[in-house]
Amino acid sequence: MWAQHELILRPYPRGFHLITREVVQALPQLPEVRAGLLHVFIQHTSASLSLNENASPDVRRDFERYFNHVVPQNWPGWEHTLEGPDDMPAHIKASLLGHSVMLPVRAGRLALGTWQGIYLGEHRDRGGPRRLLLTLQGEPLPPAPPGTR
Repeated sequence: MWAQHELILRPYPRGFHLITREVVQALPQLPEVRAGLLHVFIQHTSASLSLNENASPDVRRDFERYFNHVVPQNWPGWEHTLEGPDDMPAHIKASLLGHSVMLPVRAGRLALGTWQGIYLGEHRDRGGPRRLLLTLQGEPLPPAPPGTR
């Protein structure tokens, strides 16, 4: 079984945001998959995807502080500055973190660890809506026996 959906996320402020719920809600076939994989790909060069802790907002704030320290916005060496001071640092952060995550699916659910969630890394001050391509593949659950639904 294969299914593919486009998910357009609302604009998020700069920072790291949990989007696991939005991804799951965009996949009506997910409950039908016994075992499989979900590939989540962001179609942008200044935002990223990552998998990390889903409980403490401190972790997401620390991610933002760390990446702003490592890839400073006003570094004098940037050449690509026509699109604003946050653009080139956003490209670097997106390349460091990546543009996709591959997640296991088991028994109709994402098989994430207890404290894992999907992060959107929004690296622009005004990145706007972000487009994700969700590709689900897997073995379907067996049909329910007659009279059990």
